[in-house]
Amino acid sequence: METVAWSKPEPERAGTPLLVMLHGYGTDETRMARLFDSLPHEFTCAAPRAPKVIGDDYGWFLLDYFLTHDFADVISATNSVFTWIDSVKGQHSSVSLLGYSQGMAMASTLLRLHPEAFRAVVGLSGFVLDNELLAMSESFDARPPFFWGRDKNDAVINDAATAHTEEWLHAHTQLTARSYPGIGHSISKAELVDVSAFLRHYVLR
Repeated sequence: METVAWSKPEPERAGTPLLVMLHGYGTDETRMARLFDSLPHEFTCAAPRAPKVIGDDYGWFLLDYFLTHDFADVISATNSVFTWIDSVKGQHSSVSLLGYSQGMAMASTLLRLHPEAFRAVVGLSGFVLDNELLAMSESFDARPPFFWGRDKNDAVINDAATAHTEEWLHAHTQLTARSYPGIGHSISKAELVDVSAFLRHYVLR
């Protein structure tokens, strides 16, 4: 990853749990960096910038209104993130993921391809990709802890994507699901309080 925002300077990162924060479509790493102060200070948070240029911003892979995607595009982006994580994980006690919107699709895809690599995953106002090739490749020895936060009336994530996400998460993860009425396609302070409690429980305990 060419551009990464960090919550701690490099000398303070050694031995800390790493939280990789993946931004949404049509934004950049600063969207995630604004959340650093609302998450447990024990973590080192890292927000990489997605590689694909979307207007004046960035995305992980191309999407349309129906959230359709090109599988090769998804795998290319996922592999680039995992290669970067692999290059830095040795400094840290564990690695967890947090994805917002399209970033949740990325986080869940990373989990599906490398379930042993991540301690816990957080998905906010996002979705899990409905893809037969991914489904064929996934294999979980245990159900990983997964926090799913959203507004049930989020108009950006369509009903089919939401239904598939709910089905997949219930089938494959140790799911903590919370709804936050009125937040729309965003992240609320109350949600971050719950995310912090989840991360403390599953990563720091």
